Amino acid sequence: MLHRNWLTAGAICIAMAIVVAAGAYFYSQRPTSADGQAMILPVDPTPLVAVTKSGERSFSIEIADTPDEREAGLMFRQHMADDHGMLFVFEESRDLTFWMKNTPMPLDLIFVGQDGRIRAILKGEPQSEAIISPGEPVRFVLELKAGTAAKDGIADGDLLRHPAIGSASGPAKPAPDKGDAPSVDPN
Repeated sequence: MLHRNWLTAGAICIAMAIVVAAGAYFYSQRPTSADGQAMILPVDPTPLVAVTKSGERSFSIEIADTPDEREAGLMFRQHMADDHGMLFVFEESRDLTFWMKNTPMPLDLIFVGQDGRIRAILKGEPQSEAIISPGEPVRFVLELKAGTAAKDGIADGDLLRHPAIGSASGPAKPAPDKGDAPSVDPN
């Protein structure tokens, strides 16, 4: 009986070692910017909506909200759908700088303030190490294929709506007290 327990314990240890080794192998196969492969993040289930003067434009997005995800971004990405982008979410508003090293696609970089309003739309040239910055603190950056902002009528001052932006912008303003509301004569 004791011998069988040792055999069972040994088999369990070997099985666990195989599972750990397999997990390490598959985790190491995840593309990162360090290995020259594009990082593909899951598409967020909620579309990002740009509210423009000519109407709303909707985009499926990947959200880069960790330091590693923000560092890799769209590097090495060869193709992206016209209605797709990547939203970079930072912990706080600050002066942000981007570059296009190892990014083969030309991009629109849309810099967005804490309130969800677009502060600047700048062009990103493929493979360039030139610094891209709006020159003012922002909290988010949306990267789209080059020319998408102009084609869809997205401009400075337009509003971007998405839960990642709304939750970072802080709680909604409370409704005014009834005493603060203007009086309206129903007659």
